[in-house]
Amino acid sequence: MIDFHYETVFKLDNESQLTNWIVSCIEEDSFKAGEINYVFCDDAYLHKLNVEFLQHDTLTDIISFDNTLGKIIAGDVFISIERVKENSKTFNTSFDAELHRVMIHGILHYMGFKDKTEEEKTVMREKENQCLFLLNN
Repeated sequence: MIDFHYETVFKLDNESQLTNWIVSCIEEDSFKAGEINYVFCDDAYLHKLNVEFLQHDTLTDIISFDNTLGKIIAGDVFISIERVKENSKTFNTSFDAELHRVMIHGILHYMGFKDKTEEEKTVMREKENQCLFLLNN
């Protein structure tokens, strides 16, 4: 089950479409969707989590807490809408495109994809693009 929660002035207008998309990305790699919570928030909210749980005193666009068990993907994905807006300008892409990339990025981490090395970042970006293609076609 995928749930969406809002801690800032923002609301997805296509929750069911995005749920179906996320599930299809998960199932494409032979995983199953468990309990996944997306929490959309502002910079201050996410910064507080970053300091409290990760001891990082920086702004970030996403923090994910993984509760995956075996092949059942589960966890809490916190996304700063302010960071996504800023990043969409920085990367010269639409807000929705950047939001969708960040949303699936957290799920891909739960599925075992990493992004610490350049090689891992390349594989992660390719997988993000595959999932984004599913959403847009």
